[in-house]
Amino acid sequence: QVQLVESGGGLVQAGGSLRLSCAASGRTFSSYVMGWFRQAPGKEREFVAAISRGGDGTKYVDSVKGRFTISRDNAKNTAYLQMNSLKPEDTAVYYCAARSLYWMVSTVTGFDYWGQGTQDTVSS
Repeated sequence: QVQLVESGGGLVQAGGSLRLSCAASGRTFSSYVMGWFRQAPGKEREFVAAISRGGDGTKYVDSVKGRFTISRDNAKNTAYLQMNSLKPEDTAVYYCAARSLYWMVSTVTGFDYWGQGTQDTVSS
């Protein structure tokens, strides 16, 4: 129903910034809650952030509050994750996800569609 493609990952030093983008296919982007998840080596996939359909509501995992900002541009069918003050523990594959139901959740099972992931590496 929707295809997601992440971009913007890379290598950055601790304290630096990265901006991830998630380009979505279709004409119904605004009907999806969008989220970002991450998975570090040997660890389970975890919730990072979510944004409501209209962009007026956001949710973050405690570990990234004040450092990461999720946003979306419905006219461009794109969601973003601005990551500042990066730490080595932020190193992970970051996944964009879409949820067909309108209210926000913070679980992997709550999202219906997933991108391929993009690697973010934070060096010390």
